[in-house]
Amino acid sequence: MKLPALRPPRRPRAAMLVRLGCLVVATPWLLAACSRHPDEPTNSTSTPVSAYAAVARGRIDIEGGLLALSMPREGTLARVAVHEGDQVKKGQLLAQLDTEPARLAVDAAQAQREQAQAQLKLLDVKQGAAKQRARRLVAAAAAGAGDGQSADDAREAIAQIDAEQAAARAALSMAGQKLTEARYELKQRSLFAPFDADVVHVAAQPGASVSPSYGALFTLLPQRPRIVRAELNESFVGRIRPGMHADVVADSDSNSAHWGAHVLRIGRVYGPATLENDPQIRANSRTVECVLAFDQPQNLRIGQRVMVRFSAADAPTGGAPKG
Repeated sequence: MKLPALRPPRRPRAAMLVRLGCLVVATPWLLAACSRHPDEPTNSTSTPVSAYAAVARGRIDIEGGLLALSMPREGTLARVAVHEGDQVKKGQLLAQLDTEPARLAVDAAQAQREQAQAQLKLLDVKQGAAKQRARRLVAAAAAGAGDGQSADDAREAIAQIDAEQAAARAALSMAGQKLTEARYELKQRSLFAPFDADVVHVAAQPGASVSPSYGALFTLLPQRPRIVRAELNESFVGRIRPGMHADVVADSDSNSAHWGAHVLRIGRVYGPATLENDPQIRANSRTVECVLAFDQPQNLRIGQRVMVRFSAADAPTGGAPKG
């Protein structure tokens, strides 16, 4: 007996229509995905990474930094002439010790110098009289009216006065040096501003005993242009060169005001990252100091942290060596 042939089961018409609809809907998406370039960014509003050649952390500073001053001599403070927040000019008095001992030393040195001058003047008078007496005795001996021994004694007296004059001139010179030293010591009892500056900190008051080892009594901020000291990661050193432009923004707020700057110099020594917040990154990073000057003078606070973005337009085209 012949068995009937098996036929594949018929699929329901509704299932076929659902699958066909899904294929039609998915086809445009698949074609779009296949036609997209692999390097094309998914977000058309994103900023390209190549806008900056490098980014570094930095802080505001001045050439030479803050200046800490202490009294050059020990003593008791008699006067403090400035306060925190004052602006001082070069040569302006900051503080002064008790100057009475130093003034007494100046007076004593002055009196000693005047005494040496008087002694030298007296010897000049004696020398003139001795020369005149010697001329007369020599003339008398030549005329037979006197003995030769008296003339020899007169000449010996002149030589002795010459020696006394040399000693007096040396004493006068020494007295002058002592007077100069005494005046210098008197000046050391006063502390003056070495240049125009702002007084940042004062740790002195009248009546206090101070000495050079006591520590800084005044901290001054010199009135000099602000600079940026940036810590450039070793991987970016080859991309940065003097003269490159950069954008400086406050580290705390990326939307704050920004300032134009340019690179002055790049350090030759590697060191640790001190401005990095992450301790692990700070311990493993090596950086080079990069100093920038502002295009326009800025009155920013010293120590303020900033971010420095170096313009890619000024970056070297060739592979510059690092360091």
